[in-house]
Amino acid sequence: MESPATTLGRLGERALIARLRPSLPSRPDLLLGAGDDCALAAPPAPGEDLVLKSDPVREGHHFLPGTDPLRVGRKALGRVLSDFAAMGAEPRWALVDLVAPASIPVADVERLYEGLAGRAREFGVALAGGDTSRGDALELHIFCAGAVPRGEAMLRSAARPGDGLWVTGSLGRSFESGRHLDFVPRLREGAWLRARGRRACIDISDGLASELRHLARESAVRLSVDPAAVPLSPVCEAAPDPVAHAFGDGEDFELLFTVPPADADFADDFRRAFPATRCTRIGTVGEPLPGGLVLLGEGPDARELPEGGFDHFAPSAPASERDAPA
Repeated sequence: MESPATTLGRLGERALIARLRPSLPSRPDLLLGAGDDCALAAPPAPGEDLVLKSDPVREGHHFLPGTDPLRVGRKALGRVLSDFAAMGAEPRWALVDLVAPASIPVADVERLYEGLAGRAREFGVALAGGDTSRGDALELHIFCAGAVPRGEAMLRSAARPGDGLWVTGSLGRSFESGRHLDFVPRLREGAWLRARGRRACIDISDGLASELRHLARESAVRLSVDPAAVPLSPVCEAAPDPVAHAFGDGEDFELLFTVPPADADFADDFRRAFPATRCTRIGTVGEPLPGGLVLLGEGPDARELPEGGFDHFAPSAPASERDAPA
């Protein structure tokens, strides 16, 4: 009988793949899943655009050593699905590249894939295969493909003067609260927003400040934001400077989007459609402006948004010092 402490190095790659394959979720349009050189999937239907996205999750950066592998697996796929939510797109097939040290217990890898498979089943995504490789630390690299009705993807460049700026959920201190592992991608909300008509959208992964700048720059507009209106998470409210955390922490995986002024019933309709999802107006889209600009406040007292938000290549403390264990 195999010991619960059996490592990946002892089990071997082929035996691991054989053990994992039966548990990988599928769907009818996945023609050939894991086990061959490539997966095969049916092409998008006429009238659909193909949507592609990849994202890594690395130990010591996106999660701390000792984190429950099930939560790591959920987060790894959830990060990619959050980007699909921002486009209003449907994710269909995902490939998983696993990088792990030979010393990792096989039970941890199985629990990791249990988290991946659970999140995939929740949103009808097939785990179509991928690859495995030896490395110094645990990493998951996820590639996902799906579709959106042709020409209807929500883009960062679609904000227009007069639109309202809205966010789902609450923001700040996601690492301290553990939300960075346990968030639910806003796929249903994103699809509902896209079906409702023209609007810009972006997911809040690198911090509200960073995403506001992306939206302003890509749409070439001025954005005016009311800091007092930004919804704070309960953990963030207890911080010494909660607004700074809400703007700069990142890993919230909420949606920042615009609502045209003609959509006067938006707030009531959203509340009826998603009674459990908070949705808050935090500002307004102003006049066209090449290069974009984000202002805090309105009128003569408005000030430019200070630099902030997460940057993968900026000098910063390592995750083990910056983030609290979840």
